[in-house]
Amino acid sequence: MAWFDRRSGTAAVVGEASAEPATAVVTDSAAALPQDWITGSGPAVGVTIVPMPVIIGGRHYGEGADNLLEPLSVALVEGSEVRTSRPSPGQFQNVYRRLEREGAQEIVSIHLSGKLSGTVEAARWAARTVSVPVHVVDSGTVGMAQGCAVAAVALALRDGATASEAALRAAAYCAGTRIFFYVPSLEQLRRGGRIGAAAGFFGTLLAVKPLLTVRDGAIEPLEKVRTAARARQRLEELVRDDLRQRAAGSIAAFHYFGNRAEAEAAASRVPAGAEALLTRMPAVLAAHTGLGVLAVALSDPLSPDHG
Repeated sequence: MAWFDRRSGTAAVVGEASAEPATAVVTDSAAALPQDWITGSGPAVGVTIVPMPVIIGGRHYGEGADNLLEPLSVALVEGSEVRTSRPSPGQFQNVYRRLEREGAQEIVSIHLSGKLSGTVEAARWAARTVSVPVHVVDSGTVGMAQGCAVAAVALALRDGATASEAALRAAAYCAGTRIFFYVPSLEQLRRGGRIGAAAGFFGTLLAVKPLLTVRDGAIEPLEKVRTAARARQRLEELVRDDLRQRAAGSIAAFHYFGNRAEAEAAASRVPAGAEALLTRMPAVLAAHTGLGVLAVALSDPLSPDHG
């Protein structure tokens, strides 16, 4: 098993790259790209990340621009109101125009599921206001399932793919991803209106420890489990079963928030031949899942040469 320790958490907002390619890549902070993927020789170096707002006690924070870990953790412990928002169309417009000034001839813009956020619609609005072609892709997913697709696109462009080919690559790659996750409580998801069918599925059974997934772009129930220990065990079983059907070099990205040790333990048991990543849940997602979330995003190798 290849082990990658992402101690720095999610990526900061990317500023100017040293040399913009003819096609630029844009995503949002829900992609959870690790810092070392967007720097040096990382697979997503040069990608521009648009921060997603998190509102805590009426104050707006920008993921990547502000330190969100402490205020968000405190708010979740205290049960204070935490909300999220999409980036504004104007933010995307400013990013696209900057990339155009820096020489980008086309842009591929990949964002979290449109069923979970209005981010992709904001990107589409902005795309219509700039002069360079912008290929906006609804990933239909979130977290490192989205982030791995972004990296796969960046690598494809380096290998000579056109913008249109890269956008198709993003959609196809995302379709092959899976996300499984466990939350100790559905309360934050209820507050944010993100559980949809899961609310009826789990009803008011307070003893149930829910296992959830993202299917067709929405959060849906997967299984009912009675104890937290069994939920974590079952999550690992689902991960192993999925990875057995994937090629060597496939990626299992473990997201956590406030429970790093649990994520480390689960990641250490990933089958040989897979790459295990450990990265803190982005604040914009943790605001809805709450403390103690354990999520795993499963993806194919980024490319034949970077698996």
